[in-house]
Amino acid sequence: MATALELNYDISDDAKDLMKKAADFCEKEVKQNAIDADAMSVEDGKKLMDPIFKKACDMGLNALDVPKEYGGVGITKMESVAILEKMSWYDAGFGITISANGLASGPVVIGGNEEQKKRIYEIILGGGIGSFCLTEPNAGCDASAGQSTAVRDGDDYIINASKCFITNGPLASYYVVFAMTDKSKGAGKGYSAFFIDKPADEVEGLSIGTIYDKMGIRNSQVSEVIFDNVRVPASMRIGEEGEGFKLAMKTLDVARITCGATALGICQRALDEATAYAKERVQFGQPLSKNEVIQFKLADMAMKTDTARQSVKYATRLYMEHVPFSTEAAMAKCEASDASAFVTTEAVQILGGYGFMRDYPVEKLFRDHKIFQIFEGTNEIQRLVIGRNTVGR
Repeated sequence: MATALELNYDISDDAKDLMKKAADFCEKEVKQNAIDADAMSVEDGKKLMDPIFKKACDMGLNALDVPKEYGGVGITKMESVAILEKMSWYDAGFGITISANGLASGPVVIGGNEEQKKRIYEIILGGGIGSFCLTEPNAGCDASAGQSTAVRDGDDYIINASKCFITNGPLASYYVVFAMTDKSKGAGKGYSAFFIDKPADEVEGLSIGTIYDKMGIRNSQVSEVIFDNVRVPASMRIGEEGEGFKLAMKTLDVARITCGATALGICQRALDEATAYAKERVQFGQPLSKNEVIQFKLADMAMKTDTARQSVKYATRLYMEHVPFSTEAAMAKCEASDASAFVTTEAVQILGGYGFMRDYPVEKLFRDHKIFQIFEGTNEIQRLVIGRNTVGR
């Protein structure tokens, strides 16, 4: 019998098998190890989780979006989103790490040539994970403030950049980096994108800086990535000079869908944990679940979770139909991340004092949720996008 999640996304039998394999793997390898690693130092947590990420990549969980013609399993975007939500139920940091290939490979998939596409899919199918290097210390949502440069030198570009908050920086087998080729043209036409098809330790001048010690999603490794006179062949520029910003924005539209799916994993886990606790916890002679106040809380949590899921599914459907979806992707990201804030807060409230303790999963879920209202464009930026597009319509 199909699970509620499988029915909700209406996925094929092949995708159901993949989801079961992913869930079985996460149950065995991720669920408890993610909790253990979360409580460790950054260095010790990395040592524990790195072999697990490798096993996941060896299974092909990092390659769900690789098209069949390039050697992938050939499932739809809707199906890969469903599997991502399921994996993120076990740990959002794990889900982000595995799904970040979609963000990192996006510019190549959207604007790269055939050789670049073959190369990036070859790396991914070989177990590789990538990094999308856009953010800089003074250029988060305001990409125009970036100080990175890419200067043409014969058949190469020389890149100098200090990138921060880069997901999978320490793990990456490849990097896509954005740098200014003509600052006089501003962000819109001054940025260009480059594909570096090797890990940092194989590229002269490319290094990993600080690996951040974060409040939440601690199993997602996020770091500085430093480019110090890094030579990149001109053949590895993605698209034309000045197209980088456009490629980044198109990539982020897709990433906002997967960001929403990962946040949904948090929502569903928090709802499941709170429901199970309410059924077991006895107060005033009866389970908490018999109390209407608690039932109303669970009802609101369930409604917000499923409403956000419908938004994610709708944006995914538009993407699959090749129609404009930027506004809907912003809505999906906003809806799901705001839902995760509400649902995790209510889960902690239902568990009361126990919800504040590390012995119970909702404490970690509460910490994990927050970043989803910040990265891939803050929710304030998403509302700006939605509002402007609504007025523009």
